[in-house]
Amino acid sequence: MYNATVARLTYRGLLGRRRAFILFGLPVLLITVSVVIRILVGADDGTAGSVLGGLALATMVPLIGVVAGTGAIGPEIDDGSVVYLLSKPVKRPTIIFTKLLVAIAVTVVFSAVPTLIAGFVLNGNSQQIAVAYAVAAVVASVTYSAMFLLLGTLTRHAVVAGLVYALVWESLFGSLVPGARTLSVQQWSLALAQRIGAEGAVSSDVGLPVALVLLAGVTVAATWFAGQKLRSLTLAGEE
Repeated sequence: MYNATVARLTYRGLLGRRRAFILFGLPVLLITVSVVIRILVGADDGTAGSVLGGLALATMVPLIGVVAGTGAIGPEIDDGSVVYLLSKPVKRPTIIFTKLLVAIAVTVVFSAVPTLIAGFVLNGNSQQIAVAYAVAAVVASVTYSAMFLLLGTLTRHAVVAGLVYALVWESLFGSLVPGARTLSVQQWSLALAQRIGAEGAVSSDVGLPVALVLLAGVTVAATWFAGQKLRSLTLAGEE
């Protein structure tokens, strides 16, 4: 289910010049903001939760997920080079699964790790806030990667559609509209963070069992549909 050549090509594409700017820029921004806040405000648990929940989990993680998830396969479909990849004796599920693993790895490194660092900068992991939000970023990275990988197989405008979802749904509606929160990856991951953090340090509108089922279900379903879409592209090319 893993192909080293496909993984190497995917990493090379994801870490190209334009995407690397975004991938490195967002974590640097988060850590810089965290340092400034720590200097100006000092160690404050409430402020740490607001920064990690609002800037890191609600904004940075889905944006990096968009870059990594859509970038893992979208450009190859756009420029037609996916035909070359599909002509090789590699099973289609292996291609999708490999690209998903690469997208997850990139998203975790550029979102969960900076979230953990920012948490320690903001309040030294008081009330386990840094660890809680970092774990939430990890599980959210997995689901975002699968969702946006699927999006990359469905439309040539995957980045735009992904940005609309990340900025409008997750960052705006997912944070402000109560009914939309239950359908937000952000809230599902916060359910796990709530269990890890001290009592009252993190809150979520979704219970942990439901959140875990939704995270796993969406990840598996998105990966399966992406495989089916790739298979249909192969059939179209062969016809």
